[in-house]
Amino acid sequence: MTNLENLRKQARQLVRWHRQRNYSVASRIRAALPRYRELTDNQILAQRFVLADAQLLLAREAGFETWAMFKSGVAQMSQETAAPESDAPTKPVLTQAEPQLYVADVNAACAYFVQKLGFTVVFTYGEPPYYGQVRRDQASLNLRMVCDPVFNGSIREDDQLLSAAITVDDVKALYGEFTAADVEFQQTLKRQPWGANQFVVRDLDGNLILFSGQ
Repeated sequence: MTNLENLRKQARQLVRWHRQRNYSVASRIRAALPRYRELTDNQILAQRFVLADAQLLLAREAGFETWAMFKSGVAQMSQETAAPESDAPTKPVLTQAEPQLYVADVNAACAYFVQKLGFTVVFTYGEPPYYGQVRRDQASLNLRMVCDPVFNGSIREDDQLLSAAITVDDVKALYGEFTAADVEFQQTLKRQPWGANQFVVRDLDGNLILFSGQ
């Protein structure tokens, strides 16, 4: 469970990332804090960003208006689910995962994800770009340019080696959307023995992306 100490550590980490000019934090700042909304990554990383800003970012990402409200909400949830006291240390909480896809052209890959799959471009880096990120709702994919093939021969298709797996609340509707957009499927919509409905998209660079839901 998220607790206040973990949140404080996350906030301090965000400040360090900003100071180190970590471009991944720039996109989160722009998305969560309105005063940064129109700034580029470089402009955001050049701005003053203090602990209070990082705390507000975490609060906004969690759906709270202020850090104080966020703390109050976390404290209330902790009380409601309180367990008997224990000397066991608090476990770290994994807060986000961003699969990395290897592509030959970041601009072309971004265009594909925007036009075909309904993602938006969070950022690209480099001239021409060699790194970038696209996002749709809570799903983020990092794009890394490579000059040589990552997989030998047809092993990726033969062994169905996935680059990413994304959970969807209405997978059938998404499949219909992608079908209308003339997306290339490695596997069409199929109900699996364990009850999940799944399909696999093959992007411009051959990356296999699984979409799964009930």
